[in-house]
Amino acid sequence: MAGLWQAGVVGTGMYVPEKVLTNADLEKIVETNDEWITTRVGIKERHIAAPEETVSTLGARAARQALEEADIPPEEVDLIITATITPDVPWPASACFIQRHLGAKQAAAFDIQAACSGFIYGLAMARAFINNGMYRTILVVASEVLTRITDWQDRNTAILFGDAAGAAVLRPVEAPRGILGTYLGADGSKSELLEMPGGGSRHPASHETVDNRLHYIKMKGNEVFKYAGRAMAHANKRVLEDTGISIEQVDLLIPHQANTRIIEAAARLSHLPMERVYRNIEKYGNTSAATTAVALHEARREGRLGPGAICLLVAFGGGFTWGSCLMRL
Repeated sequence: MAGLWQAGVVGTGMYVPEKVLTNADLEKIVETNDEWITTRVGIKERHIAAPEETVSTLGARAARQALEEADIPPEEVDLIITATITPDVPWPASACFIQRHLGAKQAAAFDIQAACSGFIYGLAMARAFINNGMYRTILVVASEVLTRITDWQDRNTAILFGDAAGAAVLRPVEAPRGILGTYLGADGSKSELLEMPGGGSRHPASHETVDNRLHYIKMKGNEVFKYAGRAMAHANKRVLEDTGISIEQVDLLIPHQANTRIIEAAARLSHLPMERVYRNIEKYGNTSAATTAVALHEARREGRLGPGAICLLVAFGGGFTWGSCLMRL
């Protein structure tokens, strides 16, 4: 494959739940207002999963759309990688449930947990599997139901999160198309700045963990902001250096949709004007791993990424984790 063929995206899809929670709706839940939310984070509304919807049902709907676009039947999928921090259950993997929903009986399946960087981690893994010849058709799904772990009493985090799923089908494509390079990073020493403390082996579920609200997202926003923009800019710089592509050649940057300030910081530090940066945070809020997957699909659907366009995806999330993926469509 090397030199002639490389892993590339041949189909994308997305799904967001029907219910919408606007800033005006949030004003009735926590002490906040539309102007404060819009100014601070740039979000106008977010989608909320229905009671019967889960990570796997959202993910399966996005995956079906991606497979249909690629004109690939589920039976031809060799592997399903699902990026999520809100799985249907702790185990088995939500990827296994997605496999069942799709009828992708020939596929291996597993989850990865890299928080907001999960879709990019998944793309990097899928690329490696395809480039080494182990698999031919891989489905990377990023799906989150973050509103189930959102503390609606915390005005600083309640405004941020929504539910969504995005998916991409990867197959060998003829160069120069395909994924040109990936870069992944992490810093576990900062894990306490963005986490959900309860429910694992450190703080197993108990009356005490429930009473102390440990099963919700905890974030020290100002501290996270200090790292996020710089880490994403560093990830962009590394993948561009590794591939020999200049920032001037990048047609569109798709950053993790955490908040407007972080998006703008990542663009500024990467020396990219905002007209070459994709942003949809106002419609969906922060959907963790799903943000870059959904944005990639929307950018393609809107014609902002035509054949031959060079796209740079970058994300930063809890862990801390971060990563970038450079591809030619």
